[in-house]
Amino acid sequence: MRLSVLFLLSLGSRIFTSASPAPAARPDKQYSSSDAIDTTVPELKELTPDNFKETIKSGYWFIKHYSPYCRHCIIAGPVWQTLYEFYLKSSPATASSPHPVSPPSFTETYDWHFANVNCANFGDLCNENGVTAYPMFGLFKDGEKLDTFQGKQNSMKLLSKFMEKHLEKIKPGSRPAGLELPIPPTLEEFQKTHPTEKKPSPAEETATAAAEAEPTSSVEAPKPKPTPPPRKGPTPNPDGKSFTLDASNFQRKVLDSEQGWFVKFYAPWCSHCQAMAPAWNTLSYELQGMLNIGEVNCEIDRRLCKEVSVSAYPTIIFFQNGERIEYKGLRGVGDLVSWARKAADSGIKEIGDAADFEEIQKKHDVIFLYFYDHATVSEDFEALSRVTMPLIGHAPLYKTNSDHLARKYRITTWPQLVVLRDDRPTYYPALSPADIRDTNKIVDWMKTVWLPTVPELSATNSHEIMNGKTVVLGIFDSSKEEDFRMAKDEMKKAAQLWFEGKDKDEKLERQELRDRKQHKIQESLDRGDDRGYRNAKGTPIVLPMRKEVGFAWVDGVFWERWVKQTYNIDVKEMGNRVIINEEDRKRYWDTNTEGESILPSRTAILDVVKDVIKNPYKLQAKSTVGRFERAFRSAKDHGTSHPVLTIIVIIVALGGAYLWRSRRHRRGFGPHPGLGLNPGKEGGWGQGWFGGEKDGMFGSSGGSGKYD
Repeated sequence: MRLSVLFLLSLGSRIFTSASPAPAARPDKQYSSSDAIDTTVPELKELTPDNFKETIKSGYWFIKHYSPYCRHCIIAGPVWQTLYEFYLKSSPATASSPHPVSPPSFTETYDWHFANVNCANFGDLCNENGVTAYPMFGLFKDGEKLDTFQGKQNSMKLLSKFMEKHLEKIKPGSRPAGLELPIPPTLEEFQKTHPTEKKPSPAEETATAAAEAEPTSSVEAPKPKPTPPPRKGPTPNPDGKSFTLDASNFQRKVLDSEQGWFVKFYAPWCSHCQAMAPAWNTLSYELQGMLNIGEVNCEIDRRLCKEVSVSAYPTIIFFQNGERIEYKGLRGVGDLVSWARKAADSGIKEIGDAADFEEIQKKHDVIFLYFYDHATVSEDFEALSRVTMPLIGHAPLYKTNSDHLARKYRITTWPQLVVLRDDRPTYYPALSPADIRDTNKIVDWMKTVWLPTVPELSATNSHEIMNGKTVVLGIFDSSKEEDFRMAKDEMKKAAQLWFEGKDKDEKLERQELRDRKQHKIQESLDRGDDRGYRNAKGTPIVLPMRKEVGFAWVDGVFWERWVKQTYNIDVKEMGNRVIINEEDRKRYWDTNTEGESILPSRTAILDVVKDVIKNPYKLQAKSTVGRFERAFRSAKDHGTSHPVLTIIVIIVALGGAYLWRSRRHRRGFGPHPGLGLNPGKEGGWGQGWFGGEKDGMFGSSGGSGKYD
């Protein structure tokens, strides 16, 4: 009986349970702003040079390269942290393929990881990763860089879109059609849970403020502050501050010192000086222990500034060992720091062996190499030391007595100066020992060869590159890394092929001139013509002057507005393009003989260049200026090219104008029926255009009938 009762109770409970409605399915958790920052998830991994390669050698790694002193990085911090936590907590399981027990984590499904790299601490690592601006979000796969995020760095939507594109490629069909992204916390809320570990120094704050003034979405990444090499004597710039100089200490500290000094001459009322002050303070901090930084107030020390020949404010001059060179570059923090570091390291360096030189070549596009041997005397080295100042900011100077390098570059006489551009040697034309010691002559030669084979066009070198040359200018889209790299490679190969062909043609032409000279000499000897023999013997072998052809490229994204206005090219819409530019005549060519655009291909480039050089009128040139300026320049060019003809035309035009004016003047004293001019009252010329009772254009009524 007891068992029956228990059985009935059990049956009743089952029936009740089956009749009860099933509980509703538990909805997926929706992320809100309150869930955006979750302190339970692991902290973002910070990578260093010691663990970088080992850590990212397997899987996908989405890495943020940043500087703690960069304001754009600080603003992007809450977005990056929220993105990391959102995906880390998300489940890749879908309704079509649910996991019965517990779904694998996001990391397990996609082998996707997040990490940070502090570029302020590990600048060399960031340079190796191609970081040019902060913050930079790079995606790495199995230790190799796969892609770089391009867009607004503090946009959760764009960052998520970038990730979803790659996640779908990893596992097709696994991503949902739409994501409800969380709202990142405000910067103030984020900093409460993630306090800044280190406060920036005043100089770093100044650098950040100066960088924020630029109208870009990211801050240009300054190069890491290197450890200064060991030096003899007192440490330069020990406090990282600009030293105030005046007439009482300038001679002793600057002019008589062997250490270098980078000095700003300014006036307090000068607006340009005031705008540059933050950059100068940052420069002083960055060059701590490397280079002395000073400043002179020209309102107080006017006589000192006059002796230094300061004619404008601000004037920036580098002094060392009694010599000086004026800085004429841009006044941004990055430009000043880059130039000053090169100035601090501007001495002549010794190359021990070929292995060391191979590493040096990887770092520089242009290198000056001085070969010497045991017979090289002190006068040669003293002359060489005087050419280092003009080279600052252009190319390094090395010296070597390596037999291996001498054989490689076919050095047969010592000392010898060579410039290497893309490992292509060009030799200084020294015909006597005096030439290798002529500093002015060496510097003049260096100025003609210190640019790379295909330099980047910028505001500081545009005149040097463009003036007086026919320039093959590549206009490239730097945002597309692979296409950008290939376009630059094609430009470089085209330039190399052009210069190799030019050298061969010049050798053949020079040989033809030698043969012609020898034939004249032999002909004079056969005729017994002593005078003709002397003239033929003294004929110099000189090649005719031709317009130089140069190659360069410009960032069509960074200089977008200038490129559009000047050449009507938009690389974002049209892709990479090449033009042939003649700055002197304000004209350019952007198509070939078939009317097609010039693409960054060595074959296409060389074909168009040859057509332009042989017959510039064969192709339709376009102008970079308006009609009136074009007409003025055309007349000016014509006058310069044909001065005699121009003078004759001017004389004829003036004579014709004089005769026409004289003829009109004589006609003014007689009737002119054609104009309806008849004698009027009181001897005037009435009923005509210029007389009568009414005032004429040039005469009054009843007055003289002269109208000229």
